Amino acid sequence: MANGSKSAVWADLRGVLAGRDFRRLFATRLVSQAGDGIVTAGVGTYVFFNATTFPSPAAGAAAFAVLYLPYSLIGPFAGVFLDRWSRRQILVWSALLRSVLVGLTAAFMALGNRGALLYMAVLLVLGVNRFFLSALSAALPHVVAEDQLVVANSVSPTVGGISATVGGVIALGLNVITGNTERGAAITLLAGGACYVAASVVARTMARDRLGPRRPEAGAGLPVRPEAGGSAQAGALPPRGPLLSEFASVASGLADGARYVIRRRGPAAALGATGGFSLVFGPLFLMSVLLYRNYFYRSSVSVAEGHFGILVALAGVGYACAALVTPPATRRLAKPTWITLMLAASAVITLTLGETFLQIAYLGIGFCLYLTRQSVAICAVTILQEEVGDAYRGRVFAFYDMMFNAAYVAGAALSAAIMPATGHSPLLIVLVAAGFAVVAAAYWLAAGRGQQSSSGSGGAGSGGADSGGADSGGADSGGGGTIPSVAAHRSSS
Repeated sequence: MANGSKSAVWADLRGVLAGRDFRRLFATRLVSQAGDGIVTAGVGTYVFFNATTFPSPAAGAAAFAVLYLPYSLIGPFAGVFLDRWSRRQILVWSALLRSVLVGLTAAFMALGNRGALLYMAVLLVLGVNRFFLSALSAALPHVVAEDQLVVANSVSPTVGGISATVGGVIALGLNVITGNTERGAAITLLAGGACYVAASVVARTMARDRLGPRRPEAGAGLPVRPEAGGSAQAGALPPRGPLLSEFASVASGLADGARYVIRRRGPAAALGATGGFSLVFGPLFLMSVLLYRNYFYRSSVSVAEGHFGILVALAGVGYACAALVTPPATRRLAKPTWITLMLAASAVITLTLGETFLQIAYLGIGFCLYLTRQSVAICAVTILQEEVGDAYRGRVFAFYDMMFNAAYVAGAALSAAIMPATGHSPLLIVLVAAGFAVVAAAYWLAAGRGQQSSSGSGGAGSGGADSGGADSGGADSGGGGTIPSVAAHRSSS
């Protein structure tokens, strides 16, 4: 049975990779996220592993806000435009704009600037990145079949995360080689900018309208037919209006997207699980940085940075393993059940290993929690893609990014009030473990105790496409049954 499941997974993987446009979208993600890893690690080492300073919890929380708040502030607005503008064009031009902004940031670093101008430049880089990553998620259902979404979500974001991890390790190495200097940090960022230029070139190889959003023909009143090879649900999009009208529609579009997702139990619960995980994970990540810099290896910034690089590498391995275990697990278990188990496992791992405050134990935490975090993300993203119509998908993924990152920053900021400068806080470990347990229980109840359909055509057909069924839940098809359809079971593989 195990061999049969393994063969099925590899067959699904080959089927996903067989798509030419998926491979191009996948390559765009890999190159861009390598640049993301380089830029993020370059900024992080500039703040946390500078040879002349010791970071405090407050300084760390402020750095997290700069690195992650753009994902929340820009994300909701990005969603409205992702549902109106060519997503391929967004990939091409946002990547080029990021490369220019990275060059500006590198110039500030080379001059030793640690003031408002530097942080403003970083905010702009990461803000534009929001458009790019949201476009990647919204575009994926246009290049894979519906029953391959779980596999595509296992492979694409996960391997993209590995690419970002590799970029981060490269950035840490460059920082050590250049002596943890300001000019070294600038060189690191320029390498990330080069990756963004390459990502733009790759994205340009796809047809302009291949990634959506689809629009009805002028004067046609018939539903839009999905593209061949894509699983995106039909959703009538309004014709493009003047630019000022586009901006004026942002607020109403966000409100409409919020009403849409609230009416659908599966997507709403998935967003809540994502936000809850990030809220309790933020303090743990900030604690790890402070432990390595100010507790484990306080006397040598280079040694601290090198060992933290090992933690990052192991976290990347755990992140990758999520792509191996989640598809076969969701073949046997409903996606809400798997999300709940991963949240509960995070609570147990944090409490048992975190209280030791041993470096080797924190290596284990890094591996395990990135495995559980990405497992939750794979299932949550798949639920959103399956149960949300294409006309709303950009906005919902913008909310997803907001929940993922705003909660992350909020958790780090709240923990700074009780976290010592060394990061050694047994009380905080208990609170984080309890937080994971609470989120697991809350999601289990909100998702209908694992019986709610979390995938497939049941959600897409009744509420996902939202064509005449705006009030129906994502999984409640027709008579309101909770048994997934055959396509839903296939999608879970």
